Amino acid sequence: MATIVVHSQTSPVQDAEALRLAFKGWGADNKAIIAILGHRNVHQRQQIRKAYEELFEEDLIKRLESEISGDFERAVYRWMLDPADRDAVLINVAIRNGNKDYHVVAEIASVLSTEELLAVRRAYHNRYKRSIEEDVSAHTTGHLRQLLVGLVSSFRYEGDEINAKLAQTEANIIHESVKEKKGNNEEVIRILTTRSKTQLVATFNRYRDEHGISISKKLLDQTSDDFQKTLHTAIRCINDHKKYYEKVLRNAIKKFGTDEDGLSRVIVTRAEKDLRDIKELYYKRNSVHLEDEVSKETSGDYKKFILTLLGKHD
Repeated sequence: MATIVVHSQTSPVQDAEALRLAFKGWGADNKAIIAILGHRNVHQRQQIRKAYEELFEEDLIKRLESEISGDFERAVYRWMLDPADRDAVLINVAIRNGNKDYHVVAEIASVLSTEELLAVRRAYHNRYKRSIEEDVSAHTTGHLRQLLVGLVSSFRYEGDEINAKLAQTEANIIHESVKEKKGNNEEVIRILTTRSKTQLVATFNRYRDEHGISISKKLLDQTSDDFQKTLHTAIRCINDHKKYYEKVLRNAIKKFGTDEDGLSRVIVTRAEKDLRDIKELYYKRNSVHLEDEVSKETSGDYKKFILTLLGKHD
């Protein structure tokens, strides 16, 4: 369930003209920018961008980048992109920045459907003139490289069929690998990057039934290196991505100094999909509304924009 409150009776030409007006004078009218862009769905935003370019012979996204700044600018920039293009940008930033945010690559590759991931790979080609696999390979080594390349290039079957015997066998393979710590990682990578999500969930359930603990909790004891952390992310995203996103939000807010990048990533990418469900999970887990936490931990136009995407009315 989406959270954004969309104004349906709008004109892309009128919106483009209103944005142009918001850019005039000393400093942009950020309130007007939020009021327009924060209440338009992805189709409307693309129409506004097209109308703006036709009217003023200028790319709206580039103009926004020059008019606003900081966390607010980054969030608005990502919001304005087509979802596949946005994920391509997020993957590129995760691969190339100094923080080694490989878990973001695993997150996107594991949450998206097969067709969505294919669209992201095309968008990455178009934007960077390279493949995701090429960039992942250039920045990683060993098992981490094998896992990430496998995840981003996966073309999973998306049916509901489950092979119970296979789930048992592969739960045992994963258990042996985790138990040994230096077990057969190649087999675990093969399982995670080739099986359907339905089959993998059956395997994870089998593991929990057999060993009395979820595979993700077991892995928490061993997330000492980039490979283990990325493996943990992939398993959590495949198993229950909404629970995973709730924890990303919780960690982003509870940090000493809010992790605006993590907060923005989840809210911007899920606002038109299932952010309402993630918000409900957040409340159940923390006994506080996500909007209240965002209000407390953020400020300025960034805060106003994020709250708008969360569906909070002025």
